[in-house]
Amino acid sequence: MSNANAGRHALVALTVVLVGLNLRPIMAAVGPILASVQSATGIGDTTAGLLTTLPVLAMGLFALLGGMLQRVLGVEKTVQYGLVMVGAATLARLPFHGEAGLIATAAAGGIGIAVIQATLPGMIKRDHGAKAGQLMALYTVGIMAGAMVSSSLVAPLSAMQGWPVALSVWAAFAILALLGWRRAGTPRPGADAGGGPGLPMASPRAWYLMLFFGIGTAAYTLVLAWLPPFYVQLGWSETASGFLLGGLTLAQVVAAVGLSSVVDRFPDRRPVFYVILVVIALGLLSLIVAPQPLALPALLLLGLGIGGLFPMSLIIAVDHLQAARQAGALLGFVQGGGYIIASVMPFLAGLLRDAFDDLTLAWGIMLVGILVQMVMVPRLSPGDSLSSEDWRLHSTARS
Repeated sequence: MSNANAGRHALVALTVVLVGLNLRPIMAAVGPILASVQSATGIGDTTAGLLTTLPVLAMGLFALLGGMLQRVLGVEKTVQYGLVMVGAATLARLPFHGEAGLIATAAAGGIGIAVIQATLPGMIKRDHGAKAGQLMALYTVGIMAGAMVSSSLVAPLSAMQGWPVALSVWAAFAILALLGWRRAGTPRPGADAGGGPGLPMASPRAWYLMLFFGIGTAAYTLVLAWLPPFYVQLGWSETASGFLLGGLTLAQVVAAVGLSSVVDRFPDRRPVFYVILVVIALGLLSLIVAPQPLALPALLLLGLGIGGLFPMSLIIAVDHLQAARQAGALLGFVQGGGYIIASVMPFLAGLLRDAFDDLTLAWGIMLVGILVQMVMVPRLSPGDSLSSEDWRLHSTARS
């Protein structure tokens, strides 16, 4: 690789990480200071659950439109507009920090996140096929790092500047990402010309991948929304609970970085999935059986497990493609439906906490979901793929 190409690849990798940094703070920053937010706004646990459910639901619904947006705007502009929307929604929490403002910005931020998540992986597959696995892992590192930094620092920032400032300061990530994108996101001539494939609605395999992704992501959204409030209820301070979530997210980053270096050595991803799912199950059991004495083991197990499951669920979807141009459509479908499924869990947990003043049942329900994923793993076999017929059937049905 020439020096110019090496420099170009390094810039692309950095930009991918910067974009990823923007995709979780609007959700991750809420949990550690939820008690302060509830005290100031008067919202209950069920409504508090919506602060995670709504962005995740929006991420799902609008991810399904990613292919259309790419055809209308082009890949690069779609990502740019998504970054602008996430940054604007985050910054808007400074003046609009009442109940309605928090809910509206959660939904708006989710839309921006959705179009990025439905678009960027396809661009990575299109432009960097040989390095796609590595860049996808770095992308997830950025996502998890954004969650780690925001969840760890939001409580100290809230104590110093107030919680509206602590929730809105993360708009700075969008500015950095937009600056990087202008340098690294130069469109390739003709790369976005023509119509892209529709959604693979005719493929049972695509629906299977969607369900698998949705259940796994539900574990992440549940932990993101409710782990800090769970420990605050057990007597921890907001700062300590924020560092707990930050430590969990650091473990996610470690898992994702480790995967980036070894993922291509396992063309059959199923053994990796089994290890990951067992680790998550043990972490959930720790929260159910002895959350106080097993707080650190739970942190490590859930962090390493979820940190491995998220990128692997995206990578296995990319593995099922025969053509790079179909990546955006498939990932939009898998993530769109998957996030809709995952959005249920934080809201359900809020309902359960309102009803029972406890989250143990929510951890138990999620454990059942992980066991279901273990049953699903055998069908994630290497060599299976979605053919162009899966897209043709849907295109015919639409015409």
